[in-house]
Amino acid sequence: MREASLLSRDMSEEIRLDKWLWAARFFKTRSLAATAVSGGKVHVNGARTRPARAVRIADEVKVRRGPYEWIVIVRGLEKHRGPAAEAQQQYEETEASKKTREALAMELRAQGFHGHRPEGRPSKKARRDILRFRRGER
Repeated sequence: MREASLLSRDMSEEIRLDKWLWAARFFKTRSLAATAVSGGKVHVNGARTRPARAVRIADEVKVRRGPYEWIVIVRGLEKHRGPAAEAQQQYEETEASKKTREALAMELRAQGFHGHRPEGRPSKKARRDILRFRRGER
């Protein structure tokens, strides 16, 4: 039965972009993938596209999520979301993309959190001060 599924997977030449992004685990849901594509966060072969665009093997897909950007080459067309290890086999990230993402991650880590983080729950007095500040009282 597994062989039949492999044959049907090889015979499929294309898949919807939003479905591929979901199956490759770039987005948690297919609707989030479709929203990102419609919003211009995903480009295929350098062009802005629609969620229903057909993706083929060897297409270049650029995905932006937050400050990070992936540039990947499509290597597989899985229609069902599976384990992360299988999902990573559906694409190959370019070397330039890896270096850029790692440099950005190091830069963001170096910047750290700006500001004071409270260590626990506020005391009763601190909570009253916070509420008073939010209401605009002095």
